[in-house]
Amino acid sequence: MFNWRAHGNPDKEHVTVWSSFANESDYFDPSKAPFMINYIVDDMDAILARLAKEGVTDLKREDHEYGRFAWIVDPDGNKIELWEPASQ
Repeated sequence: MFNWRAHGNPDKEHVTVWSSFANESDYFDPSKAPFMINYIVDDMDAILARLAKEGVTDLKREDHEYGRFAWIVDPDGNKIELWEPASQ
């Protein structure tokens, strides 16, 4: 885990996490890539609406006490995870 602070809001802490998965994991499916990038977003509904206008559909959405998640596939077939942290 790498802790960092945003340049525009140094009072707020963020974390970048590198996680490894077993070779047999299907977590990245339907992507053929052996990795997945996670982007932090400020407004999940707005970003998914904008992506939908470009023809991108979300694979799945989940809400948790620590934030909202959605998964999409980019034009190259790579699965991408979007995370909107819970309000603090």
